Amino acid sequence: MPSKTPEQYDKVIDLCKNVFMPKMRDYGTAWRILRTSSLTDQIYIKASRIRSIQEKGLSKVNEGIADEFIGIINYSIMALIQLKLGVAEEPHMDAAFTENLYMSYALEAKSLMADKNHDYDEAWRQMRISSLTDIILMKLLRIKQIEDNNGITVISEGLDANYLDIINYSVFAMILMDESGR
Repeated sequence: MPSKTPEQYDKVIDLCKNVFMPKMRDYGTAWRILRTSSLTDQIYIKASRIRSIQEKGLSKVNEGIADEFIGIINYSIMALIQLKLGVAEEPHMDAAFTENLYMSYALEAKSLMADKNHDYDEAWRQMRISSLTDIILMKLLRIKQIEDNNGITVISEGLDANYLDIINYSVFAMILMDESGR
């Protein structure tokens, strides 16, 4: 039986893009002034909140775990864009150009997911959402270490590979949440 993952993946990315683009209309691309380390910290805050809600079983702010995973995906794509283009003193970026960059990184993440799913036989489907959250937090700590080392690694993957993995783990969490009705 063919995998339903590619269609589920696209559904999650469409949901994320349908948050990203209207926010861009509201705020522009003000995030272009952020260093990638600032975006990493923003993603870390969102992942930490997810873990806190998972552990406490309660959210006092009217944004659920799914909203935070959407934010993690969108901020990770912003970080990939910043890695490519660098920090901008003038943050304005054309909406169509931004959307094209957004989709190119979403497609790169999906291609990586497809390759890994082939090798791992979609083992993520047997994982707990809490484990996906923990792995995202671990990846963020790795990113922070690489950033503290000025982006230099000896043997490890770079920043971009870690952001792509974070996108994929977040998409997996969203798929699992949808399948379980959460």
